Amino acid sequence: MTATPLRSIYQLKVTLNGSKPPIWRRVLVPSNITLGKLHLVLQISMGWTNNHLHQYISDGVFYSIQDDDFGFDMEVENEDKYKLSQLLKSDKDSLKYEYDFGDGWEHKILLEKILPFDKSNQLPLCVKGKRACPPEDCGGIWGYQELLETLSNPNDSEYESMMEWLGGDFNPEELDIEEINKMLFEYVK
Repeated sequence: MTATPLRSIYQLKVTLNGSKPPIWRRVLVPSNITLGKLHLVLQISMGWTNNHLHQYISDGVFYSIQDDDFGFDMEVENEDKYKLSQLLKSDKDSLKYEYDFGDGWEHKILLEKILPFDKSNQLPLCVKGKRACPPEDCGGIWGYQELLETLSNPNDSEYESMMEWLGGDFNPEELDIEEINKMLFEYVK
């Protein structure tokens, strides 16, 4: 176990739960990043479009955007008031990130390593990953598996409509880390 200094770099592995083969990203972020800003990092790194609600869950506590208009009956902590280092303190600590409550995309965020802070590093940074993010609104992990089965068979009766819905080709193995990092640099300040 490593104690977290005042400011360090967190190496996180973000894995989409239930994806087979696994869909994941390895990102570097400052330990003092707010959960609100981390949400943007996750959206860009994974390939989501930020069109749905989200939440973090750690030790039975929920963290999300603060908005009284949603009318939720459960208590939610304001994610902008919490730093990641308050929830993840040692190597191998983890928390859950859920995106799109309808489709229920659940991610495990694992703190792989705590690295010394180096101000010459451009953060956040995606350093590795595997596979494309599922398309938004495809029905969660089960809907995504069905979509992949359909796309693997051009003779399937749903193939043409799925291709039209996707707007063209979809390669589940494709991942452009360079493009992810361009977007992280542009949108996460």
